[in-house]
Amino acid sequence: MTAPDLQSAIDAAGSPIQLLWRPSAPAWTVPVVEPEFAGWREEQAAWRTGVALFDLSFHMFDTFFRGSDITKLLSEVSANNYDKFAIGQAKQFVPVAYDGNIIVDGILQRTGEEDYTLTGVPAAQNWVKHHAQTGGYDVEFSTDPDSSVRTEADPKLFRFQVQGPHAMDAIERLLGGSAPDVKFFHSIVVQIAGRPVRALRHGMAGQAGFEFIGDFADYGAVKDDILAAGEPSGLVQVGGKAYFTNGVESGWIPTPTPAIYTDERLTDYRRSLSAYSYEGKKPLNGSFYSDRIEDYYVSPWELGYGRSISFDHDFIGRDALLATRDEVRRTKVTLEFDADDVTRVLGDDLDYLNSYGRFRIEAGGKLVGMTFWTSHIGPVGTLLSLALVDAEHAQPGTPVDVVWGEHPGHGTAPDADLGMPRIRATVQASPYDEYARTAYRR
Repeated sequence: MTAPDLQSAIDAAGSPIQLLWRPSAPAWTVPVVEPEFAGWREEQAAWRTGVALFDLSFHMFDTFFRGSDITKLLSEVSANNYDKFAIGQAKQFVPVAYDGNIIVDGILQRTGEEDYTLTGVPAAQNWVKHHAQTGGYDVEFSTDPDSSVRTEADPKLFRFQVQGPHAMDAIERLLGGSAPDVKFFHSIVVQIAGRPVRALRHGMAGQAGFEFIGDFADYGAVKDDILAAGEPSGLVQVGGKAYFTNGVESGWIPTPTPAIYTDERLTDYRRSLSAYSYEGKKPLNGSFYSDRIEDYYVSPWELGYGRSISFDHDFIGRDALLATRDEVRRTKVTLEFDADDVTRVLGDDLDYLNSYGRFRIEAGGKLVGMTFWTSHIGPVGTLLSLALVDAEHAQPGTPVDVVWGEHPGHGTAPDADLGMPRIRATVQASPYDEYARTAYRR
């Protein structure tokens, strides 16, 4: 029996929002990796003040692209520039739909003259694969999914990130010499445990360090050497709980709603996707509700990806993206929740909390934005949220209210008075962490 496609699922549900709205949907968890090693608070503190080891081997999709037309294809389906994309370099991949809103980002690394690897949640990979299949390109690809759906026992690659103020000390011991002198988002092949490993200058928490990538057959040997090298620096392994809070402080919004659900030009694309795909199953929830899925779309400008956008080539969505460059209404910020209000609303024994819910942000009782990622940050002592707010409310120090609760969805007015509590919050810069904001890309 053939699985239903995304368009059929939307039609059966009545609308995209009726398909995706799931009040109180639990946050996704990292497969395979232990939830905690030293405790989620201690692990959060490690990447801020010490050195932390993140195991990224199991929770992301990798798609490996190869062919004489691969650079041409990528150029035509994304806003990135490829003229000086060196082998070993990585980019924040920015594909946009015809309306100029983002599909979903990813990390694109060039691994050969005609070889690229795209890593992250699968929506961006699905976008490229669809155009590879339908556009007549000389491109082939294979996808290694995350370990929650992988049929084979092991992933193809391991990924370890070593990050924090003392990360370079641990890395120098690991490599037996100075840390690689490479630019941000560039890489070099090094030897660890006698195995070739690619060292990429990058990290999810926005701290000093490297990501080490290699054949999964070498996973155990490389991890053992990293742990041994990090021990004198007090290296702490990061579990799945703490890992899924690290981007809040570094300012990365990981899972925007793909801008694909209603455009008639993308009907065939929706029919190419399974109803059980990321695009069909990634839930929406929280106190911000709209019957229009377009109200959840975001532009690369709002996400802060302007430095990655190039208009020197033609690509899908180019004209729409260019037209909105000077009309960006919302700004990415961090919200720092009032600790007393958090206790009042969520209780005085609040433990771990991580939510991708879209919660309403209000000022003077009026809607001024929505959250995208809210987490309890132990070293800060309260909740932080990555959010988009109207530009006039984006100045650090601006007071706002977060409406905390779950809208029931279709059939109830978006602005209905449902008695949800308000939590006071203060607008802060994004990235919230000073190092991530001022020195990470140096």
